[in-house]
Order: sequence, then structure tokens, then C-alpha cells
Amino acid sequence: VQTCALPICFAADLVQNQPADQQKVGVITVSGASDLTSLESSLAAKADQAGAKSFRIIGAGGNNQLHGTAEIYQ
Repeated sequence: VQTCALPICFAADLVQNQPADQQKVGVITVSGASDLTSLESSLAAKADQAGAKSFRIIGAGGNNQLHGTAEIYQ
């Protein structure tokens, strides 16, 4: 299953919990997002670059520019 934020699709799936058949392999962070949709897309792109099968957002915040953290799984 691919996550798509037009016009870009990502291979890593956004999950709410760690998938039972996958192991946590790291943590990624992004900053500078203007809204939650772009934050999620940036985290998905970074998860893809890391070779992750899925990712789970564990933190997000900021005022004018958002930053976020996600665990990645393989």
C-alpha cells in the first residue's frame, strides 16, 4: 500500500502502532513544514529514504513552522 500526497506517492505506510511483523530501526525528524499535511509528507519521504516499510509519528509541534518526529520500522 502506498501513501499518496498528490502528486507524490510514498512506499512507507503511516501507522498508528508498531506493526507486529516489523522491528523499529530508527527515529527520523523533519522541520520547516507549513501544515500537518506537509509535515506528514516530509516524514513519509524521509522514511522512504531510510528504506522503512512504515513509520509512526510520535511528536509534532511548532508555531509558524512545524517540526515532527517519527519512529521507522522494517
